[in-house]
Amino acid sequence: MRIDPLWIRQVRGVLRLELRKNLLSGRALPIYLLGLLPVLGATMFVLVNMAFGTPEDLQGQSGATLFFAIVFQPTLGTLYFGCVWIFMNLFRGEVLDRSLHYYFLAPIRREVLVAGKFISGWATATLVFCSSTVVFYLMLNGFLTGPKFAEFMLRDGGLGQLVGYTGVTALGCLGYGAVFLIAGLFLKNPVVPALVILLWESINFLLPAALKKVSVIFYLQSLLPVPVSEGPFAVMAAPTSPWLAVPGLLIFSAVVLVAAALRIRKMEIAYAD
Repeated sequence: MRIDPLWIRQVRGVLRLELRKNLLSGRALPIYLLGLLPVLGATMFVLVNMAFGTPEDLQGQSGATLFFAIVFQPTLGTLYFGCVWIFMNLFRGEVLDRSLHYYFLAPIRREVLVAGKFISGWATATLVFCSSTVVFYLMLNGFLTGPKFAEFMLRDGGLGQLVGYTGVTALGCLGYGAVFLIAGLFLKNPVVPALVILLWESINFLLPAALKKVSVIFYLQSLLPVPVSEGPFAVMAAPTSPWLAVPGLLIFSAVVLVAAALRIRKMEIAYAD
């Protein structure tokens, strides 16, 4: 299939406009606050341990590695809510602002509009939450590892772990972004699907092995550099190979984009609704 160079230029144009909205408008404040939560948590942890002392089992490379692997799990929750806000507002926000018709009146294919908006949402989420992950990792591991932090990063696998966690964050933005893009296009009320999906992702460790795979969190956990036990009540399931998990999330996102493109072709503006 030949890609028209005009479409690429139009995607770039939409991307520039949407990045400005996503990062510089008042709508960006919740995203920044969510991105700051792990950093604020790490700051409080460091201050408390400086005041009262650090437990011995958390000190050193092994303690720092295991501790970060455990506390990284809740940060995926901030990423989840960030994606809810970003991707559900890509079109719903335009409807609420009564500005979507400007895009529809422009000489641009609606499929190109979907692609540009999705890329802008993914770029916004990745920039904010990957930056948060990097700072969070460096703060916790730097404090717990101490003078051997440089050696840990350069020779003992710390840098590889950082790349792994950052990659998982970027793929999480992609997977959850696709889910909430399609939810925002097909459903008028974003609260209910966001809560239902959150519940499904939260109880993933209790689900049978076949149902575990119908979630984003299962594939993200399969890609974590340091696996963590899900607890005594978890239903065991073999993690998906990275060679399947990464292409799987990419294919899923591509399928969602196709569905979104088909949906927006028939979409009519009804601000009163």
